Amino acid sequence: MPRALPNAPNGYTPEHLDCPSTRPTVRDAGDLSDSEKQWVDTRLRKTIDPMRNLLQRINVPSFDGPSYITRHENNRSALPSIGIAMSGGGYRALLNGAGAIAAFDGREGNATATGHIGGLLQSSTYIGGLSGGGWLVGSLFVNNFTTVSDSLNDPSHTIWRFEQSIFEGPDKGSIQLLDTADYFKIIENQVRDKRDAGFNRSITDYWGRALSFQLINATDGGPGYTWSSIALSDNFRQGDTPFPVLVADGRAPGELLISGNTTVFEFNPFEFGTWDPTTYGFVPTEFLGSNFSNGELAPGVECVRGFDNAGYIMGTSSSLFNQFLLNVDTTSISSLAKNFVRGILETFSQDNNDIADYSPNPFYGYRNSTSRNAQSGRLTLVDGGEDLQNIPLHPLIQPNRHVDVIFAVDSSADTDNYWPNGTSLVATYERNLNSTGIGNGTSFPSIPDTNTFVNLGLNTRPTFFGCNSSNTSSITPLIVYIPNAPYVFQSNVSTFTSSYNTSARNAMVQNGYEGATMGNGTLDSQWPVCVGCAILSRSLERTETRVPQACEQCFQRYCWDGRTNSTRPNIYEPPFKRQGLQVSGATNLRSNALCALAAAVVGLMVVLI
Repeated sequence: MPRALPNAPNGYTPEHLDCPSTRPTVRDAGDLSDSEKQWVDTRLRKTIDPMRNLLQRINVPSFDGPSYITRHENNRSALPSIGIAMSGGGYRALLNGAGAIAAFDGREGNATATGHIGGLLQSSTYIGGLSGGGWLVGSLFVNNFTTVSDSLNDPSHTIWRFEQSIFEGPDKGSIQLLDTADYFKIIENQVRDKRDAGFNRSITDYWGRALSFQLINATDGGPGYTWSSIALSDNFRQGDTPFPVLVADGRAPGELLISGNTTVFEFNPFEFGTWDPTTYGFVPTEFLGSNFSNGELAPGVECVRGFDNAGYIMGTSSSLFNQFLLNVDTTSISSLAKNFVRGILETFSQDNNDIADYSPNPFYGYRNSTSRNAQSGRLTLVDGGEDLQNIPLHPLIQPNRHVDVIFAVDSSADTDNYWPNGTSLVATYERNLNSTGIGNGTSFPSIPDTNTFVNLGLNTRPTFFGCNSSNTSSITPLIVYIPNAPYVFQSNVSTFTSSYNTSARNAMVQNGYEGATMGNGTLDSQWPVCVGCAILSRSLERTETRVPQACEQCFQRYCWDGRTNSTRPNIYEPPFKRQGLQVSGATNLRSNALCALAAAVVGLMVVLI
């Protein structure tokens, strides 16, 4: 399995090197970067044929989708622009999301058969990930935009092998050939070398290195693979993949986060920064770790390369898992693992234990009048879902990106039984209404309260939000909400479950595939048509094209109609939608995670009190 380029100069250790002739600076977030603009122009050309082929297979009745694309292909502002957002939720989110990605991916075996929607991934311009969804996006891209099926069936047995917990290390049958002690030693040495080079460590360094052993197909977890190296891969440069974005929240250690006041940061292959009016700036991802001041590097200051380690960035977007480490003594992991974690924790003070440290702060002295971070030499980030926006919609609703429709896969554990209930959509909606102006020109469709989601069954099947764009005063994307639900497997596994046997792993992926395809069209034979209508909706408005009757019927079936029922719902225990899979060991998945979950909850309460 080929990979992205290992372009870090010294493995996991960042290094000070000569800067390029054009020295990097912090840029204003008023527009896309020149690099992203050029890339988007290339990518949009590459989405035309897949979109035309997808619409041909979907075959919206009484509407010639392929001819519509051909008629407008030279006017790219008229064509649909698609985004995909993969929620957080640990391995549950990775696996459920992987099923959805497989359903969207035209390279997968049956994804282009009748009742399926393969080609949606190839038609998309952007894809966002957060926490477990970020692991999914990161793993696919760092492994050269591989397929889900290839990741599941990796012949080297290196990635996506979740039989052994991340706290035990890789299976000896993989190319790693490590025992647990060697695994811990490698991680400790890699992080210690970063410290010895003069960079702050955080607990996320250890978490990110451990993740890399499971997610990156390279020896010792690929310490030389960086997030910016994605931009150097041929398939990305040629516009053959969507644009990957991971999300994290800015937060000082011990600070309480609420959705309305959080600065949301993004990592993309070109840049790191935020669209929020607080900091409102971006720096090149490749030069994270460099000592910027007042938006630039002082004369004589060298550039740092290698700080943007891919595993560290994936770990940053999922730092909620640090709560497991913080409460290691209440878990059932081995004594060797406990001793290793205790040694890590002794290094960090209580208020500094759940963050990822991006010091020196690249935004030091930048926008002093509005930025919360401008006068701090440190920039600390946490899990992108800690502000309740557990679906990474923020990067995709930026007006400069012109995304028409977002397929939002929600694997959150909002209810007592670990199913989603729309909490993330509500948080993003409320943020855009915030009187502080933190939304900064973004627009989001109206979303009902979480009780309504459960009472009306909006979290049991796909639901469209924002169908009537005339209800908004600015360009608003249509949201196709695809919640995790039990199609063929009880996929409501705890976020903190740290191991899955192969059959359970595969069943989780299959359940996600069924959710994205409505049981391969068996639960609604018109679902592929409705997907096509969602893709076309905003484009039809821009070109003043009459909406096909089949699409009108789809919108009546799947669009939220504005009704609410805010009464407190009964305990949400959804039944199987299709015949359930028989999976060995599946009954142990939730029970094995209880102590880990309890520990994490206690730890989170400590942080938030």
